[in-house]
Amino acid sequence: MATSTGEVTSNSDWMSQLAPEVHDTPLYKLAIPGSHDSTSYDLDINSAIIEPDELKKFSPILCARELVRTAATTQDVTITQQLDAGVRYFDLRIAHKTNDPEPNKFYFYHGLCTRTDVETVFRDINDWAEKHPKEILILALSHFKDFDNNIEELHQTLIESIKTVFGAKLCNKVSTQDPFPTLKSCWDKGTNVIVSYDYSANQEPELWPGITYYYGNSMDPATVESKLESELRMRGPDAQGFFVCGLNLTLPEDFWVLRYIFFDNPTNVLQRSLPRMLQWLKQQYSQTPYMNIVASDLVTRDDFVSTVVQLNKPTPKCVEA
Repeated sequence: MATSTGEVTSNSDWMSQLAPEVHDTPLYKLAIPGSHDSTSYDLDINSAIIEPDELKKFSPILCARELVRTAATTQDVTITQQLDAGVRYFDLRIAHKTNDPEPNKFYFYHGLCTRTDVETVFRDINDWAEKHPKEILILALSHFKDFDNNIEELHQTLIESIKTVFGAKLCNKVSTQDPFPTLKSCWDKGTNVIVSYDYSANQEPELWPGITYYYGNSMDPATVESKLESELRMRGPDAQGFFVCGLNLTLPEDFWVLRYIFFDNPTNVLQRSLPRMLQWLKQQYSQTPYMNIVASDLVTRDDFVSTVVQLNKPTPKCVEA
């Protein structure tokens, strides 16, 4: 529970513990911890290689799949453990397996498909949301790999699964004329799941459009910081709507990727860079105090969640309607 000063004492329920002054703040003005490639802890070594395209032909070779899994694993704990740790935004890349004997099943992917199907993970998330009704979760679905052959039917099947699993917990998207959801408005309505669905033909009222994700596209933290600073300056403090500031590093798509696979494990590089990136985040926020979703790899390391949550201090800038 919250202290008299609104101090967060447990990350598993940090939203409900925020100071009353921020309960009516639009959600895009709250600092929200998120995970990048959220399900990559579950990559299936028996999956065909989904990406990069240059490596697909090596799918039958076990060591090729092992290398892809090593490079693509950005999280090391389950979705439920991420939720317990305080993560509230999830980067979920969806794939459909071609010639799957269970054609109505979908999987997550990052390089390889996951072992666990999408609906099973959604049910785990829904169970957690049921027990934590004041914690607002943002699920960002994107990419939709290998949907081409039956695109509309596959999307409709997936959308129906979302609505079936989450039901009345879904927070409907808003138009530019409508008030943006706040903690209090979600609590009052009993909704605590926001689903962003990055498909242009989506017209479902329960599904939000894709969320802008700013990232540095580099393995060099200084380059990532510079690009993020530029993107945030261009966005400005008065823009409305969700956005993600991605602290994640990005592996090169050419032969230089082999350096990280063979000589410097990507996980080690990510872990070394995170303290620096968090220090940059605090400095950036002190200079320009507007931040929304902050996504990272290895979200349970180096006090990532606590660092982001602590940005939600009630200041005039943050409580502005």
